[in-house]
Amino acid sequence: MKSIVQERLLAINREFYQRFAASFSGTRFGPQPGWNRIIPYFPRRCAVLDLGCGNGRFAIFLDQHLDQVRYVGLEGSEALLAIAREQTAGLERVRAEFFQMDLITPAWHRRSGYFDVVTALAVLHHIPGFEARVEFVRDAGQCMKPEGALILSTWRFTHNPRMRRKILPWSAVGLSEADVEPGDYLLDWKKDGGGMRYAHELDEAEVRELAARGGLRVVEQFVADGREGDLSLYSVLQRALA
Repeated sequence: MKSIVQERLLAINREFYQRFAASFSGTRFGPQPGWNRIIPYFPRRCAVLDLGCGNGRFAIFLDQHLDQVRYVGLEGSEALLAIAREQTAGLERVRAEFFQMDLITPAWHRRSGYFDVVTALAVLHHIPGFEARVEFVRDAGQCMKPEGALILSTWRFTHNPRMRRKILPWSAVGLSEADVEPGDYLLDWKKDGGGMRYAHELDEAEVRELAARGGLRVVEQFVADGREGDLSLYSVLQRALA
């Protein structure tokens, strides 16, 4: 993918999450069903890095299920971070810190430390370009402790009729199919006057390839979430065996 196209797609998403932070957060409340299947990967006392933490609702979920958590949330949208800080202020078992961080920034991971579990929930599909996704997975893996886990969730919107109706033509942002990669989509947002987001649909094979390129291995994959129970693909990654 050409860098000028990648920057255009990133700009579309940055504008979306800053402009629609409140209405977006209003649609993201309560736990996702898939989270109950990943919680066994979290030690009862652990350190968690949540990449693209949004409004902080995953920290609230951890507070309800674990004994003691040092939680660090990274998010590019300052508007969403403000909501996250407010919503997590009263947590009892989770000590949460939030930082604004563009996860496309080179070497962002060097400032993050090492964690028992690293999560990127509904994040990877917003990173344009296969090579950029390889770098993201590799960098996220470097934030794990040797025995740790990296847990990803990505949307399966072409499998869902409701989500398919959100797909817009690339001409809406002055691009064409030739500018983007297979599996790239532009999605509609109808609240508060309407907006658009970029997203890429990953399948199990692409996640496995990203993991291999990042020195990791997939230990579990499953689908969950949404009304039909298959909106998200979850992938649990650990370090590759020597």
